[in-house]
Amino acid sequence: MLFGKILRSKYAHARVMKIDTSKAEALDGVMAVITAKDTPRIKFGFMKDNLPLKEEKVLSCRDEIAAVAAIDEQTAARAIELIDVEYEKITPVFDPLEAIGSGAPQLHEEADKNIAKISFSFRAGNPEAAFSRSDTVCLENTFKVHFMTHTALGTMGSLASYDSNGILTIWANTQAPFMYLKDLAEALGIPGEKIRVIQPFIGGAFGRGMDLYPIDVIAALLSMKTGRPVKILLSREEDLSYSPTRQPAIIKLKTAASKGGQLLARKVEVFLDVGAYVSWGAFDARVMMATASGQYRVENVQFDAWPIYTNNPSSGTMRGAGNPQINFAIESQMDMLAEKLGLDPIELRVRNANKPGDVTSQGMKISTCAMEETLRLAAKEIGWKGRGKEGKNRGIGFSTLFHVAGGARVYRSDGCGAMIKIDDFGKVTIFTGASEIGTGSDTSITQIVAEELWIPLSKIELINKDTALKPWDVGIHASRTTFIGGNAALRAARDAKKQLLRLAAKDLGEDPSNLEIRNGEIFSLSNPRNRVDYAKLLRRSHFNREGTMIMSSSFFDPPTEMSDPETFIGNISMTYGFGTQAVLVEVDNETGKIDVLKVIAVHDAGRILNPNGAEGQIQGGIVMSLSYAMVEQLILEEGMVMNPSFADYKILTSMEIPDIKVSFVGEPDPSGPFGAKGLGEHGCIPTAAALSNAVYDAIGIRLFELPLTSDKVLQAVLNSANAR
Repeated sequence: MLFGKILRSKYAHARVMKIDTSKAEALDGVMAVITAKDTPRIKFGFMKDNLPLKEEKVLSCRDEIAAVAAIDEQTAARAIELIDVEYEKITPVFDPLEAIGSGAPQLHEEADKNIAKISFSFRAGNPEAAFSRSDTVCLENTFKVHFMTHTALGTMGSLASYDSNGILTIWANTQAPFMYLKDLAEALGIPGEKIRVIQPFIGGAFGRGMDLYPIDVIAALLSMKTGRPVKILLSREEDLSYSPTRQPAIIKLKTAASKGGQLLARKVEVFLDVGAYVSWGAFDARVMMATASGQYRVENVQFDAWPIYTNNPSSGTMRGAGNPQINFAIESQMDMLAEKLGLDPIELRVRNANKPGDVTSQGMKISTCAMEETLRLAAKEIGWKGRGKEGKNRGIGFSTLFHVAGGARVYRSDGCGAMIKIDDFGKVTIFTGASEIGTGSDTSITQIVAEELWIPLSKIELINKDTALKPWDVGIHASRTTFIGGNAALRAARDAKKQLLRLAAKDLGEDPSNLEIRNGEIFSLSNPRNRVDYAKLLRRSHFNREGTMIMSSSFFDPPTEMSDPETFIGNISMTYGFGTQAVLVEVDNETGKIDVLKVIAVHDAGRILNPNGAEGQIQGGIVMSLSYAMVEQLILEEGMVMNPSFADYKILTSMEIPDIKVSFVGEPDPSGPFGAKGLGEHGCIPTAAALSNAVYDAIGIRLFELPLTSDKVLQAVLNSANAR
């Protein structure tokens, strides 16, 4: 196996005048050196705006200039140092508002004013008429959210092996292996059937694995050139510097309500910093739109989001897919609005809460919904007595959430395949398209099949790591795996069960409708002594001249709608999830330090199939979002990450995790497998807003920009004191 390294740009914006690789090529142990001239030069990505290796111009400090493959990592690293590149610097732009202003440098010729050619505009009703009414209360604020990176346990990497038959096998930390395969084939200019993707356990992904990246294409190109396996694995410093980020945004929010507390109108303007190239991060605007229009009952909505190119690092999607950012703005303003109206913040939310049967202005049909119940229980569990009742410098804040929980039709398909095989010892093998990225979906899907076939988990094996073996699936995103993959597996299990019962009916002389399976035996409901071990039954069938096998398959694609590209109306999910989080904090006025004392999380996720796993998902989401809201932040200077280590890029440790109590409420959803809804992202969505609202309750100062670091809080306290 060879080891690959990538040479990246010294500058955020420059012309590449000359590349000299001769010294690197002459180095002992170097097997290949490639630049843009060695690639198919096929642009990839959502906007077809990226290349694996750049030739004429670089648009960020992450831009890939050249790559090498060598016998070991040390030789590869030395070879990278020997490549000479001459640049001509171009004026960069790092602020999205400056990027759309006059005189800003043009990053992509096709993007007028550096705005990517994607529309994210939605209209419902007449917001301006509502804002102009004399009997309304209006608020208008600007919120800012920041760069954050995924910090997954495993750093980004790719291992490619191109064999003599022209087959490319690639081991990739992807969340969407079949979409990844398609995109990789297009970027390389080779047929998709010549590529096999193997997905190892990857130590989490949190949205980072949704895209194809230059590193994947480069590893493949190096292997194709050398005829040997090539592995590129980023160090932690490289991972923090060069992996995608959660997109920063400037959010302008205006809301109107009646004096009785009914929401009347909402206007949202979002300026998304997508960095140098459009990735999944830009499309998180759709989630922001859904939350702005659907988190509460509001008839008049105007939403506009502009994905803006800058010379910053490219942003990808991250857990919650834009919802934590927009939720911070909306839920902060809900608290402000409640105060202005003289209402309790819980009561304002209850008055505008979604209910079963509601249809949002974007056409999202709400089936099961326990939003009000989550609000009431969260307030009770946290001990809510009203504003300012927790004592000096202590406060409580609330935030609700609205998110897809029954798949999400962001592609034309939202489907997942499943196949089941039962061998002649009674062992059940599940082949599922659903991937495991640390969410526990393998366990949930296995539980679903075990429940339907009434067999222990120990008799089930699940296979889902190899595109050559597993059935198709659109990918792991939008909290869809247990719902979509689980429904596919359940349908396949039901079919396998029918086949078993038909086979047993002949053996037992019974009608299939009078048979049931328990603990590996099939028996008559009317005469329980009339029974057969189904493993023995299958063995007899396999040795029978007219024998058969028990194999079943199902492809579950929910009956949802892709939102109209012009109006953005469409019921994209079969069901939706709701929840409320309450946070208790204590703030030190002398240092600005926030101590989070308790978090109460009440979520409506239908029937919970795996209580420990579900609670763990919510807890993990809360910790991730607390870290986002308090300490995590990529610090950039001229587009370059200045804190690329865990010594400087701060994340919460186990010593800083507060007391967290998780509760689940709500009814089983009839569309979910055994009533389950998705919940993988839900825990991380409302936490930042609840924290910010708690800080306000503690010290009476509202902060509009994340993260709420100690220095920001302290400065706000000092400014408030000086103003008095």
